[in-house]
Order: sequence, then structure tokens, then C-alpha cells
Amino acid sequence: MICITIRKGQDCAFMTAKGCSYDGGNCYPIVEQCDGCSRPQQFETGWYCVACPEPSKKWKNGNCNLATHLVKEAKVSSQKINPLKASKRGGK
Repeated sequence: MICITIRKGQDCAFMTAKGCSYDGGNCYPIVEQCDGCSRPQQFETGWYCVACPEPSKKWKNGNCNLATHLVKEAKVSSQKINPLKASKRGGK
């Protein structure tokens, strides 16, 4: 449904016919870690994330999984190989 509380005119998953069903009945402003992300938008009452209603919870346990300004690094596993087993596998 379309939000009628804070993010007026935006589609919101928490909006119902009775009003906002999110905790507290409204969205919360962005936190400083969100600076540089493409998801926050400015509304009449301040800057709010259009992807999640409470950005501070996304940053609580590390990086936000919706952040567009962070680049995820691929982990390269440097597993040690037993040379005896490697020679046996290569002989087949």
C-alpha cells in the first residue's frame, strides 16, 4: 500500500488500512553508516531508507545487506593440500 505517514506517496509493505503496522507506527531515519548509499531519500521530515523501515537494526551486527556503497570481497580459500594425496590423484 501507499505510505501516508512519513514516506508519503511511496509503496510500503508495512502500510495497512489501519495505518503503519511497523513497530511504533512509523519509519526511523537513516544512520551515519548509510551515507553514500543510493537507497536513502529525503522526505519532508528528513532522510529515510526506502528499502527498510529501521536502518539502525541492519547495521547492528555488521554491514547492512542492502547497502549499495559497500563492495563485498570474494573470499579466496588457501587450503593446504597434502602432497602425497595430490600425487595419488594426479596419477589417474
